[in-house]
Amino acid sequence: MSFGGFLDNSSGGGLGGATIVADIPFSNMAAAGAMAQNIYNSPGLSLALQQPSIDNQGDGVRMGENFDASIGRRSREEEHESRSGSDNIDGVSGDDQDAADNRPRKKRYHRHTPQQIQELEALFKECPHPDEKQRLELSKRLCLETRQVKFWFQNRRTQMKTQLERHENSLLRQENDKLRAENMSIREAMRNPICTNCGGPAIIGDLSLEEQHLRIENARLKDELDRVCALASKFLGRPLSSLATSIAPPLPNSNLELGVGSNGFGGLSTTLPLGPDFGGGVSNSFPVVPPNGVERSMFLELALAAMYELVKMAQTDEPLWIRSLEGGREVLNHDEYSRMFTPCIGIKPAGFLTEASRQTGVVIINSLALVETLMDSNRWAEMFPCMIARTSTTDVISSGMGGTRNGAIQLMHAELQLLSPLVPVREVNFLRFCKQHAEGVWAVVDVSIDTLRETSGAPTTYVKCRRLPSGCVVQDMPNGYSKVTWVEHVEYDESQVHHLYRPLLSSGIGFGAQRWVATLQRQCECLAILMSSTVPTGDHTAITASGRRSMLKLAQRMTGNFSAGVCASTVHKWNKLNAGNVDEDVRVMTRKSVDNPGEPPGIVLSAATSVWLPVSPQRLFDFLRDERLRSEWDILSNGGPMQEIAHIAKGQDHGNCVSLLRSSAMNTNQSSMLILQETCMDAGGSLVVYAPVDIPAMQVVMNGGDSAYVALLPSGFSIIPDGTASPGPTTSNGNGDSHRVGGSLLTVAFQILVNSLPTAKLTVESVETVNNLISCTVQKIKAALQCES
Repeated sequence: MSFGGFLDNSSGGGLGGATIVADIPFSNMAAAGAMAQNIYNSPGLSLALQQPSIDNQGDGVRMGENFDASIGRRSREEEHESRSGSDNIDGVSGDDQDAADNRPRKKRYHRHTPQQIQELEALFKECPHPDEKQRLELSKRLCLETRQVKFWFQNRRTQMKTQLERHENSLLRQENDKLRAENMSIREAMRNPICTNCGGPAIIGDLSLEEQHLRIENARLKDELDRVCALASKFLGRPLSSLATSIAPPLPNSNLELGVGSNGFGGLSTTLPLGPDFGGGVSNSFPVVPPNGVERSMFLELALAAMYELVKMAQTDEPLWIRSLEGGREVLNHDEYSRMFTPCIGIKPAGFLTEASRQTGVVIINSLALVETLMDSNRWAEMFPCMIARTSTTDVISSGMGGTRNGAIQLMHAELQLLSPLVPVREVNFLRFCKQHAEGVWAVVDVSIDTLRETSGAPTTYVKCRRLPSGCVVQDMPNGYSKVTWVEHVEYDESQVHHLYRPLLSSGIGFGAQRWVATLQRQCECLAILMSSTVPTGDHTAITASGRRSMLKLAQRMTGNFSAGVCASTVHKWNKLNAGNVDEDVRVMTRKSVDNPGEPPGIVLSAATSVWLPVSPQRLFDFLRDERLRSEWDILSNGGPMQEIAHIAKGQDHGNCVSLLRSSAMNTNQSSMLILQETCMDAGGSLVVYAPVDIPAMQVVMNGGDSAYVALLPSGFSIIPDGTASPGPTTSNGNGDSHRVGGSLLTVAFQILVNSLPTAKLTVESVETVNNLISCTVQKIKAALQCES
């Protein structure tokens, strides 16, 4: 069979049409495409495709596919690529013969040898377009025809071009997919337009000026929120996936590190192995301006610096803390402190003094419970009733991480008091920051924020007290105990303090760490006893458990009202009187009691004074709390003895208790009087507070009734040690050695209903009566204890 001279008539069997691939250049392939269809209809070709020869079978099949006219040029190029590579061992020579007649017969098929292909590939790498001379020389060397060499180079160049086109097509396809995806994104964005300023959905039409400002502010806050993540991750110790679950408003970035040593607590590793529900709510009783974005940024920076300073002061001993020769107290080395720390709230104001103290103690409470108490303003005030007159949480910067107080930051206002009319209440606005340093190890730090508000342009007021980084580090111990290290560091204006109390405050005893730890130990011991199922020895078993709780709640309210009357805190609205017939050191105040079920209605008069007595605090306390000696100082008892009819212990010390006393007077009027009395004592001082109560009302309370409706007005005494700088005399021990006698600072306070009508006016006689009462009481105490006038 002849195909217009395209096929050779070389003898031999085999694949008759195979020589088309090897001998016909690609320029003539188009003309041969139409004829390729008839090749597969010939019986000889069909038989050739079914030959068992492994070498010929694969090529025959590929050739049949590539010469299908419906495929086009790309199929032909693929066929050439499969037959013309450097590894092509199926190449054929150009001397194959065509079938001369219709009878199929085998064709002789010549392959390029591997040596020929290697030589061709080597020359192709050097010269892809050889000239006639080079092709002739190569054909002679390889024993090939010049036409075969020419076609091989044409096919090899076409193969190379095909590979490049495929690569370019792949790149173009990827670019096309990318453009298609961008197109889809643009179409989606056009369906849901977003404002570029605020990030919110765009609204077609004109926006009001106010709404534009709101959107811009929203965008600014979002940017500030992003800045918070980095800083929050730093001080919380791990990255945050979403700030909304941990920190409420936006805060700034910071590069301050909290770690002290390898474990975050440095040298304290031997003893401290470191590894939003605010019960009191946010009170608006105080004129505290809410923080803006700039202030919040500074607050977070301040919290980190204060926590670093607290931890260092808690774990560093000498030379930062030096043991005092008198009393063994720790005294802060101010030179070393200035070298170690940069003032985080600015330079100390002119005329201010510094008091600093540190105390460590073991407390019957675990770290989590103590942290919750400190971070809740109401529970904090209940834990330290004689030290905190009033407190509130004014703002919450962060509520903590994962439902815990770790990382919690809040702004607070507090009125701290020392029970004496000669010491003014310390009002402080401060930041409180809580952080967990390891399992069972927490730290809570306070630091004043008044200086920051001055720099941020907020309204300022005169500050009489600044709280430098102060607080406690708590570590869990076995059996539910905790080891508490407390640090107090304050700067204050001494000009408002009476000279009698100045040595006490400057030494750090009045508002110092010892008093905080002692009060905490006493209160936790009381809570442990109340939660215990066993009744302490000495308690009256006739009082039910609910009755005990009611009496203790009533006593707590009584002591709180007593403290408010002594220090003139803002718990009650007191009006100070400047009467000429009142002693200089006696402060007299009045207030109206209206619609208060816990007090009798009318005009309440409060009088308080403080004196120094050359007797020890323990002796003075034992004398005042003893009901058998009450007639020696209580002029209202008319000389009659008192009897204890109920006793509820509040601690291991017998002096920490709540008692109910009854007069043993002869006449019936006096026999109907009951006195509720609470006494407590710790290393920081002692209290004796009492109030007359009605018998029917107390019977209800002792049976577990509500104590809120029991009307009472408290009076009593506060006793604190006078400190090392005592003004007392010196005595000799017989060997010629003299020492100073330890004394006590006694505060006497009375609250009396002078008129049952709230609208009545206070008379001079009432003021004189209260003044005489307080003077006579002090004189009787001095006489009973044989103190010099």
